[in-house]
Parts: sequence; C-alpha cells; structure tokens
Amino acid sequence: MWTHGLAVACGGAVGALARWLVGMYLPSKGFPWATLFVNVSGSLAFGMLMAALAVRELMPDELRVFVFAGLLGAFTTFSTFSWDTFALFQQGEPLRALLNIAANFALCLAAVAGGYTLINTLK
Repeated sequence: MWTHGLAVACGGAVGALARWLVGMYLPSKGFPWATLFVNVSGSLAFGMLMAALAVRELMPDELRVFVFAGLLGAFTTFSTFSWDTFALFQQGEPLRALLNIAANFALCLAAVAGGYTLINTLK
C-alpha cells in the first residue's frame, strides 16, 4: 500500500510542476486562462488514458495511481478554479465568474468524453 502513496506523491510532484509551468507561460490577464487550459487538457488526457487502459491489466496499479491520482490530480486544478471564480465574484465580475464556471464545466466534460471517444474509435 505504501507504494501507492509514493506513486501518488511522485506523480503529484510532476503534475504540480507542470501546472506551475503552464501558469508561468500562459498569462491570465482578466480571465483565468491557465486554469481553464490545465483543466481541459488534463480532462482530455484523463479521458484518452481511461479509454486506452480500459483493461486494468494494461497498466500496473502503481503506474495507474501515479498518472491518475498523482500527475493528473495535481495538474488539473479544481481548487485553483474555485479560487479564481471566487476572486472574480469578489472583484465585482459576476459575468466573468459565471463564464469561468460554464467554460470549465462544459469544456472539461467535453474533453473527457472526446478523449475517451477518440481512443475508442482508434482501437
């Protein structure tokens, strides 16, 4: 069991570093673009990997938790999304806050479904 925890921690370190790099290189002036990007791209990767790895034996458990719970868990940033949305409300930007909620919800759901469908059509 400790190997799973170590795998999550290592994946989380990689995902958090990747998330930070996106934030450094994708400016978010007036709208949290970096958060939206990581949430959508992480959701797309999650959907594609879930479809590609539908058979559990294709990936050892430690690698699964490294990728899904660790790397993608740290890379996609729901807590940052929540803070960004709260901040937009606090700044008197309710329309931008609602746009952020709608865009993250719709695009991330579409990305998961699209990634899953894409990989299933390639099988």
